[in-house]
Amino acid sequence: MTTTRAGTDQARGSQAPAVERQTTPPAGDAEALQPARVPGGAAEPSANGLAQLTRVLGTIVAPTTLLTSLLFYFGWSHAYWFFDYFGVNSTLLGLTTRDYVQRSLDGLFVPLTVVACAGLLVLWGHSALRTRLAAGSRPPMLRVLLPAMAIAGLVLAALGLWSVFAPTFLDQQVAAAPLCLASGVCLLVYEAHIWRSLAAGERPAAHAATLQWAAVAEWAAVFVLVGLSLFWAANDYSAAVGRSRARQFVAELPTYPSAIVYSERSLSLDAPGVREVRCRDSQAAYRFRYDGLKLLLQSGDQYLFLPETWSPTDGVAIVVPKNDSVRLEFIPAAAGATVRRSTC
Repeated sequence: MTTTRAGTDQARGSQAPAVERQTTPPAGDAEALQPARVPGGAAEPSANGLAQLTRVLGTIVAPTTLLTSLLFYFGWSHAYWFFDYFGVNSTLLGLTTRDYVQRSLDGLFVPLTVVACAGLLVLWGHSALRTRLAAGSRPPMLRVLLPAMAIAGLVLAALGLWSVFAPTFLDQQVAAAPLCLASGVCLLVYEAHIWRSLAAGERPAAHAATLQWAAVAEWAAVFVLVGLSLFWAANDYSAAVGRSRARQFVAELPTYPSAIVYSERSLSLDAPGVREVRCRDSQAAYRFRYDGLKLLLQSGDQYLFLPETWSPTDGVAIVVPKNDSVRLEFIPAAAGATVRRSTC
């Protein structure tokens, strides 16, 4: 019995190390079990640099504050050029923050839609290309596409930068110069990203770690150039929309309700198409009436009127204070000819 137990214990002891040796794979197998690095993956310095830059910007500027500021600015640009078409400085009207934010949507709807659609197309194309690169396949068209992207990016970026410092033919088209600059920078950055993805397997890990600071600086420069270019483009477009809305308002002026202004005292309105009528009743609270006006805006305790026959050549915009000495009546455009009276 003793010999049998000893032999059994020795057999168990001799088997234990064998089990440990089996659970520890060889060095070659350990490397094989590690996930293969995909070119252009998250381990690239450029991707890590973008993530670090995003975190830094998120800690400096709150997204809600930045969005509100941008909406306010684009709304201000829209309002400024809209009322400038009528010869009125928008700062005189006392527009509120809500007014500016509401106007900004008119000038940002089309740019945001275009940017969103373009972004989707770029993401889908990048995903398809990345899948082929991860599978070890390099499309032959890359030999032609990458140099073409580099040349197009340089030309577009040069034209955009040229328009920053001097007038060019791009200034004749709305947002052409800033879009050229943004597109050129994006093409150059993406072309460099593809080259780095193709060479990712040949780059030592220690060398990749030293490029983190350079990647952050590169993405910061890209963010500034592209961000300012899109800001410039949206500002140009919102200003163009403001002027376009002003011309549209003038074209549709006959369809808007007519405004009749009653006043305790004479306002001495002298504008084409505006008629002053004095009330015959000496006991009337409002003894003066003014016809031939259209209400353009009420804001900041002020009314802004346009004559019914307003035109850019001889048009006059009229600002009337909002108080108890002034009363308004509105007549639908279809009923204007039958409702007008010769007296108060």
